[in-house]
Amino acid sequence: MMKERIAVFAIFVLSGVLSGSWTPRLPSLAEQVRAGPGAIGLALLAMTLGMLIVAPLAGRLAERLGARAMVVVSTVLSCGLLPFLGLADSVLGLGWVLLGLGASVGAMEVSMSISGVAAERRAARPIMMFFHAGFSIGGLAGSALAGIAAAVGWSPVRHFTVVAVVVAIVLFAMIRGLSGTVAYAATREMSREHLVSRGTLLRRPALWLLGTIGLLAAIAEGACADWSAMLLVVERGAREEKAALGYAVFSLAMVITRLSLLLVQRRLGAKWPLVAGSLMAGCGLVVAAAVPVTGLTFAGFAVAGIGLASSFPLVQTLAGAMGRRHDGGGGEREIAFVSTIAYAGFLAGPPMIGVLAQLASLSLAFVVVGALTASAAFVVLGVDRARHREIAAGFLQDESAGSQPAGTVIEQG
Repeated sequence: MMKERIAVFAIFVLSGVLSGSWTPRLPSLAEQVRAGPGAIGLALLAMTLGMLIVAPLAGRLAERLGARAMVVVSTVLSCGLLPFLGLADSVLGLGWVLLGLGASVGAMEVSMSISGVAAERRAARPIMMFFHAGFSIGGLAGSALAGIAAAVGWSPVRHFTVVAVVVAIVLFAMIRGLSGTVAYAATREMSREHLVSRGTLLRRPALWLLGTIGLLAAIAEGACADWSAMLLVVERGAREEKAALGYAVFSLAMVITRLSLLLVQRRLGAKWPLVAGSLMAGCGLVVAAAVPVTGLTFAGFAVAGIGLASSFPLVQTLAGAMGRRHDGGGGEREIAFVSTIAYAGFLAGPPMIGVLAQLASLSLAFVVVGALTASAAFVVLGVDRARHREIAAGFLQDESAGSQPAGTVIEQG
């Protein structure tokens, strides 16, 4: 079981490395394809579109083939596509590569989340936060290595090729420890509850509400990733190298919080970390934007990182629990469904912030994002009620009747 946890953690780290390696090289890529910020922004939308298209399909394939097979295929495809970013010679070419990379990365993230939920079930204790901390650590490592590659004069194609080769080597070194989930085709039977829920995902309010929590968290996280440096430069007058630390502070706070929450999640369950985290993140973003003091802006981003740390891990754990079968499997489609809704936040967030900044100011845009993030606390309460209704309707097992890892129950009494 420890071998499996290490393997799942490694996959999350690799996903973070892939994601964190290429975004810091965007200035080089923009120069390479001779494009301005607007055109690059449109190209980036193609990546999110690829994730939205493939995420629900990835859940179905993982259900049929098993999560381990999907992790291998999607990671290999991501490694194969990454170097082509460095070969793009036009905005259109860059957009096509990002579309494919978004599709493969989306499938990778869904399948690794399914593997993480399966490992958490077998451990019978909350460890999803630990896996997501691995993703954040990988993102920080990828960003740091990207900075080093740029400093020593490596071209994007050389840098991306090295990253892709290293990730592929580590993948095949660790994949034997990844048991993942059992493909449904091998089980031959489904419980009545799962047969009902499979055909009615669109009619399950609890899943829509969980997806909404993920969507609001994605908007906030995307705002910090894409606009924090701009806020510090434009609104606070910070130098560019100092402004780049805004997202670093946010990410580091998220890593530390995810590792720390492992110690308290068993007692707290999922409800109160999500409620408190949403309110904390919203307040952090409002302070970062509304108080014209550079130090408090950094502090606000740190508080936002602390608050958002639990959102994605707990949302995915709860989604998996809402598709659990009596044989211990299930949840693949539910995780993919919720992830698809959450990915829409990365698609809608950047242009929404841009429009608000154009009409008013970037500070006001962050205040609006902070208010939306805080509103997720009320959505969490709606998930609790919807979950009880689904148990009564037979869509969902009553988790209090069996052994479940802490955190899959929205509220513990």
